[in-house]
Amino acid sequence: MTPDQQFARWVRGGAIAFALLFAYFLLADLKMPMTPQAMATRGVVKVAPQVSGRLMAIHVHNNQQVHKGEPLFELDPAPFRLAVEHAELALEQARQENARLDANIAAADADLSAARARYQLAERQGRRVNALYARHLIAQQQKEDADAGLRTAQAALEASQASLEQLKVSRGESGEANLRLRQAHNNLERATLNLAYSKVNAEQDGVVTNLQLEQGAYAAAGNPLLALVADQLEVIADFREKALRGADQGDRALVVFDGRPGALYPAHIDSLDAGVSAGQFDANGQLATPSQSDRWVRDAQRLRLRLRLDDAEPARLPSGARATVQLLPESPLLALMARAQITLISLLHYIY
Repeated sequence: MTPDQQFARWVRGGAIAFALLFAYFLLADLKMPMTPQAMATRGVVKVAPQVSGRLMAIHVHNNQQVHKGEPLFELDPAPFRLAVEHAELALEQARQENARLDANIAAADADLSAARARYQLAERQGRRVNALYARHLIAQQQKEDADAGLRTAQAALEASQASLEQLKVSRGESGEANLRLRQAHNNLERATLNLAYSKVNAEQDGVVTNLQLEQGAYAAAGNPLLALVADQLEVIADFREKALRGADQGDRALVVFDGRPGALYPAHIDSLDAGVSAGQFDANGQLATPSQSDRWVRDAQRLRLRLRLDDAEPARLPSGARATVQLLPESPLLALMARAQITLISLLHYIY
């Protein structure tokens, strides 16, 4: 075989290899999408007290596993206990005030009865005086005195009625529906709740991290003091949008973590994000800013998938761990090729 023939054979072989490789990459991109832009995430709860106070006790240490309901730290309860006692005294004072008003109402009611009796007596006396005056049996001065006495008795009756009504309004409803008692009960419940808030417990299972607490430090309400990383693991993966044409919730996938070379973790698609930040616009009163690019082929948009592992999660895999995700097609042959592809990537993690 001449050198020209050997060269031609190498050229044909290279062209065939390039064509096969190009066909494989095209097939893999369309039918077996894979992305290294993936990451393991866990929910993070910022733990903050709901009341302010001095840290009295810290029950956890950094990177400790805790369960829901376990105590994390406590604030000095003394001020909150005093507030509860003050609210209890205010409740007792409200009850005593209602009892005092009840006694005043009873006295005012008795005064009203007496005023009504005096008015009725003055009214009868006035009728008799008017009858005598009509027959010219008494002087006009006596009639005027009787009329004045009736008006005085009527005014006293109206004053007694107003005083009784004022006391009833001040007293309010009877029983526990009384406004004064409800306010006192509300203050007591708030003080009791603040006392309970002085003990901060875990809201979910997880791992305590970024713990920077010192006993005696002042903790402000709403100011996060530590982070609680949830146990449940989620994998987020960013794919080019054309790779997700046939992707649907529940589709199978394989996940490879950089920190677990050689291990494949079966997973399934949990959800597909409805959009990305590039598609979000705020009404800021400014004109539109069209995107500009001088590239002949623009960068493909990436969309985010969220996946759940089918089996037990890798032990001690931190939130933020990098991963590679391979979507598995329905075709058995293509699924086998996809599995081989992701297996190769997993083995390469031993090197880099």
